[in-house]
Amino acid sequence: MENLVQDTTVQKPKWIRVKLPTGKNYRELRSLVDKYKLNTICQSGSCPNMGECWGEGTATFMILGNICTRSCGFCGVKTGKPLDVNWDEPEKVARSIKLMKIKHAVLTSVDRDDLKDMGSILWGETVNAVRRISPGTTMETLIPDFQGITKHLDRLVEVAPEVISHNMETVKRLTREVRIQAKYERSLEVLRYLKEAGQRRTKTGVMLGLGENKDEVFQTIEDIRNANVDVITLGQYLQPTKKHLPVKKFITPEEFDEFGDFARSLGFRHVESSPLVRSSYHAEKHIH
Repeated sequence: MENLVQDTTVQKPKWIRVKLPTGKNYRELRSLVDKYKLNTICQSGSCPNMGECWGEGTATFMILGNICTRSCGFCGVKTGKPLDVNWDEPEKVARSIKLMKIKHAVLTSVDRDDLKDMGSILWGETVNAVRRISPGTTMETLIPDFQGITKHLDRLVEVAPEVISHNMETVKRLTREVRIQAKYERSLEVLRYLKEAGQRRTKTGVMLGLGENKDEVFQTIEDIRNANVDVITLGQYLQPTKKHLPVKKFITPEEFDEFGDFARSLGFRHVESSPLVRSSYHAEKHIH
């Protein structure tokens, strides 16, 4: 697989360029977010699909603060000592979802390795609050690995969101560099355990363009399917700042099609594979 070292003087390929978000639903949602100072990852993460997702009534919210205890080389979230847990957060998030009339909410969080429960108790309370305050909203919970501790994972299975996802992010060889404090096998075990514990729908996401080769991508997809994961998303890694890992290659749409076809042949329920795909892309379709 040819490697292209990212250079600030080199333009991104045409298939990476993003259309500006438009549409009535998007404009209405944007005005609510601005008026009530609501927080979504869609905005703070500058997601290329924000207009499309908001138009479909889907948005992503981050809980447990905005400072992470881990320092992944690809992620734009701050690393450091997090603030104390805000136990009013579940209500606030649930009320934001109701106010925004969100049909399908994706909830995610920073890693909270500083907490005894890794944040899993607040995770459960947030799902329950959304169910109580906005009962018509379906949910995906994009969780950390909770260090693989099953009693923390059980708290998510017990509240039964429609989808529980945990992202593998990259191939085995690159995991230590890309996800410094994470482990490839541990993430696979988390996904496998969730299914064995009774979770109806599981999901993961992988970024490409970090220096992996094709065989490694195929192997990763196969490993994920062997963990009985239902949904996989494959998208292009984009460097958040110059301090983050560089893009080694821009994967072509044809290569994404090849990886997507391979994943479908293994029996995944849903496959999203294209350059601008992010883990929450078409999330509302993954519950069926």
